[in-house]
Amino acid sequence: MLAVTIRSHGSPEVVAVEDVPRPGVEKPDDVVVAVQAAALNHLDLFVIGGLPGRTLAFPHVIGADGAGVVEAVGPAVTRVKPGDRVLLNPGVSCRACDFCLAGEQSLCTSYRLLGEHLPGTMAEAVRVSEWNVHPLPGRVSWAEAAAFPLVHLTAWRMLATRAAVRPGETVLIWGIGGGVALAALGIAKLLGAFAIVTSSSDAKLERARALGADLALNHATTDVPKELRRLLGGRGVNVVVDSVGEATWERSLRALAPGGRLVTCGGTSGPRVVTDVRRMFWYHYTLMGSTMGNAREFTEVVRLLGAGTLRPVVDGVTPIREARRAVERLASGAHFGKLVVEVAA
Repeated sequence: MLAVTIRSHGSPEVVAVEDVPRPGVEKPDDVVVAVQAAALNHLDLFVIGGLPGRTLAFPHVIGADGAGVVEAVGPAVTRVKPGDRVLLNPGVSCRACDFCLAGEQSLCTSYRLLGEHLPGTMAEAVRVSEWNVHPLPGRVSWAEAAAFPLVHLTAWRMLATRAAVRPGETVLIWGIGGGVALAALGIAKLLGAFAIVTSSSDAKLERARALGADLALNHATTDVPKELRRLLGGRGVNVVVDSVGEATWERSLRALAPGGRLVTCGGTSGPRVVTDVRRMFWYHYTLMGSTMGNAREFTEVVRLLGAGTLRPVVDGVTPIREARRAVERLASGAHFGKLVVEVAA
């Protein structure tokens, strides 16, 4: 079968499309999905570049997000059957540790992700557990289904669960245009917040306004914390969504109001940040980490997808044989929304 693979680490040039063996059912709860569309995440760039301490079996299939048609199921599978349209939950948990038994799958002691620790979705077929497939609402296109899971599950847990955003609160989202930031914008508005976004691109800021952003600031030309205090009557924001890390961390803290919450799910600009602990305790800040989400949260965001309440922003759809072009666009940072790879025409 065709798959988008890497055989070594490096730049997008190491990405190739090649034939690899098609997976089949091996375990009683296995589900083989014939993938119709898959989507890229910034995670894929980290995998391509090489993650510290992570050793892959080459060729490695990239991609965490995908949607398709159930092709085969193991004898213990009861949730889906061949022919069902499904989308994939990228997070794989053991379902046996204390965290899993408590319903917190993303805290699983052996938590793994498709495309990072396991073969990914950017192939004509992928094998997963039945617990990683979810029926796809009928009104959702393959491209939307592929673009939706990872970023919306991540953003939902960050805003709705971890930061517990309330109606009327102010939420700052760095780097609008990326998948998590755009998902966070949609969820912030859904939760009734005043949504503030930043970008170094005025064109992206204009598009974010069209999607409902209440305030859009160019972080390359504006002192964001200072401007926010001017606009908000000397106060900062209630919540900061920061997946950038080193480049924004200090400004994120300066942007917080007393009692504010900072929630982070990544460090695309670097993992090492500096925190002035005096500001943290004096202003009663809460700093929170967040990764993916649990099964209940996944069910909820898919319900909202089916209802049309949450929809992903798709930058473009690329045929699988041209997948490297999509990876190069992701690496350039020029995209606005998710980059989808059409696996089956």
